[in-house]
Amino acid sequence: MKMQLTVLDPNNPEQSFPPISSALSEPDGLLAVGGCLSKFRLLNAYRLGIFPWNSPDEPILWWSPDPRLVLFPDKLTISRSLAKTLRKQQFTITFDRVFTEVVKACAMPRKEDLGTWITQGIYQAYHDLHQSGYAHSAEAWSNGELVGGLYGIAMGRIFFGESMFHTETDASKVAFVSLVEQLKHWGYKLVDCQVSTRHLINFGAEEIARVDFTNMLNQYCDESPEPSAWQSV
Repeated sequence: MKMQLTVLDPNNPEQSFPPISSALSEPDGLLAVGGCLSKFRLLNAYRLGIFPWNSPDEPILWWSPDPRLVLFPDKLTISRSLAKTLRKQQFTITFDRVFTEVVKACAMPRKEDLGTWITQGIYQAYHDLHQSGYAHSAEAWSNGELVGGLYGIAMGRIFFGESMFHTETDASKVAFVSLVEQLKHWGYKLVDCQVSTRHLINFGAEEIARVDFTNMLNQYCDESPEPSAWQSV
């Protein structure tokens, strides 16, 4: 029997999501459609282990895949070649210096496809979350030029990664490693990587059951990182 997706009311950001256990197995994790990208809706989604992802010609789609790809900061793995790059210190890393520029760069089409999931609505929504202190970026610079970076959402002791980009080899990797090491220093317990990719698995990310991910959200999202987190960078 084909399951009916919940359609969210765009005028009611406080409408509850359906239980994540009701998400489809094919496509993996599709939970609901529609709604809005308000601050309340997005923060509630992340707190429940849900994130938006859709093409510009689609309605907002909400996902909660099972299993979930996560990285425990203590298990960060750095390859020999990347360690060599890190020792060269060819990139300068900053945090929250140019958040909007990072999101715009992440929205640029990749070579392998012509589109982007970072719509104007997504861009504006995460810009607003950044202004509210929830969305953050890491930036890699070379000779004063932005050449790589990533952005995501920080909630409690969990960082929810969203997207990354690079225009120079290893720039986004160095930004990612620098961010994870900083998160570890601040007492963060988990980096949500959403869905499995070989790129992130090479960093030590691993798949866990959605129910285990939910338990970690319940444990860590309401805790506070180090008081100086983000304000001092």
